[in-house]
Amino acid sequence: MSGTRPGAGAFDAGASDPRASDAADRALDDALALANESRRTATGAARPGGQDRNDPLSVALRHGRDDTAPTPEGPAPRPPVQGPAPAQAPAQPQRHPQPQPQPQTPLPSPADAVPWPEARRIARRVGRRLGSETRELGEDLLGMTLARALTALTDLPSFDSSAMDGWAVAGPGPWRLRGASVLAGQQRPAEPLLVGHAAPIATGAAVPTGTTAVLRSEHGWTQRRTDGEWLQVRSPHPAPAPGQEVRMRGQECRGGEELLPAGTVVTPAVLGLAAAAGYDELTVTVRPRVEVLVLGDELLDHGLPRSGRVRDALGPMLPSSLRALGAEVVAVRRLVDDADLLRRAVRESTADLVVTTGGTAGGPVDHLHPVLAALGAKLLVDGVAVRPGHPMVLAELPSGTHLIGLPGNPLAAVSGVLTLAAPLLRTLAGRPVPAPYAAPLTADVPGHPVDTRLVPVVFDDDSAARPLTYSGPAMLRGLAAADGMAVIPPGGARAGDDTAVLDTGALALAWGSGT
Repeated sequence: MSGTRPGAGAFDAGASDPRASDAADRALDDALALANESRRTATGAARPGGQDRNDPLSVALRHGRDDTAPTPEGPAPRPPVQGPAPAQAPAQPQRHPQPQPQPQTPLPSPADAVPWPEARRIARRVGRRLGSETRELGEDLLGMTLARALTALTDLPSFDSSAMDGWAVAGPGPWRLRGASVLAGQQRPAEPLLVGHAAPIATGAAVPTGTTAVLRSEHGWTQRRTDGEWLQVRSPHPAPAPGQEVRMRGQECRGGEELLPAGTVVTPAVLGLAAAAGYDELTVTVRPRVEVLVLGDELLDHGLPRSGRVRDALGPMLPSSLRALGAEVVAVRRLVDDADLLRRAVRESTADLVVTTGGTAGGPVDHLHPVLAALGAKLLVDGVAVRPGHPMVLAELPSGTHLIGLPGNPLAAVSGVLTLAAPLLRTLAGRPVPAPYAAPLTADVPGHPVDTRLVPVVFDDDSAARPLTYSGPAMLRGLAAADGMAVIPPGGARAGDDTAVLDTGALALAWGSGT
């Protein structure tokens, strides 16, 4: 088989070197840890007031190489706390501040939960880029990544051409008009121009030999005399300077020059550039094949929630999100809570990655851990210090492929996609690590004592991040309206603090149809 947000869409040119990424990770974590310490008073409370835009957090997020969160590397201290986790971020800021109820102190994560930045690094490192294939240039390449650099096959433009409709002129005017019009795409070269002569020319046509400039049509006028037809410059426009309105050969690139590096995601513009450069096919990294297993007796696939059962939100949502991350979703299957069915489905899957939803905790019908143990899988991540979504799982199956277990609550599952699926799929698909970006918060956001929080936010006109309500683990209302997920460090953040923001817009649109 042959949105504009601050920093969004930026890519790190050095991200393909694992050593560079690892060193950058450590440097960024050090800066983030220092910034977190500066947020706290001697009693451990969040630092009041705004944050210096030039402090280590802001600098690291604007110039760092990974989209890790402001959480120091390694296990965080875990003070004994009690109470249920908060279901929502604070309400949207009021025009007149109102007293806010104090959130209940949430329970700590299990002692072996992996810090959020480390979980993301593990997910990125355990995968290996898949093989490559050469495919015909077309829409089905959208969202894939270049397996090798795109180099110019020839000079672009490959000949000197007119940038405007008008007249090709030679030397200073006035000019005597000679010959027929020079048109784009004509096979025979136009007659050479002598000094003092001109010829009508169309945009994109190869300029005749001897041309010094092109006079655009609105800047000239013709006059018929007894000795022929003459072209003159229309007042008050000046005479064209040498080279004016001429697209010179090699103006965009020279043959052999690198146009795009390996790892570039194929977009419509990349397709256009490849076509303009003369490519008929591209060598791209194979899409990771993903199978989604949606678990739960309580899930309905149509109609209103009823009789203690709820609608399945993840079955409709996850495939497009995974496709947007470069995956080919080969199947979406719904399974009842049965250990034998789950074990058989995982064992027989031929996908590069299996993604399950639900069953990651320790309830009576949470079968994922026993099934992984029975299959001899290796647990790489078993719980992450992040809210929502802490009971997520990353495992290596005996076949060498991987399984990601997402929590069953919708927003918690999205947290798992951003934490584990996105980094792993980037590695499998050969995509670069996106650069982080930061935005100041418009309101205080309470934090978990020891865990990172991911909170939906929207950007206002000043590119500040406004926290949204309806951010409980089972809620999607906040995420549906969000521009991104703010990364809130342990202990919380104050209005004016810069915080890392993960772009959720990338999960909303998959390139191409049926991919």
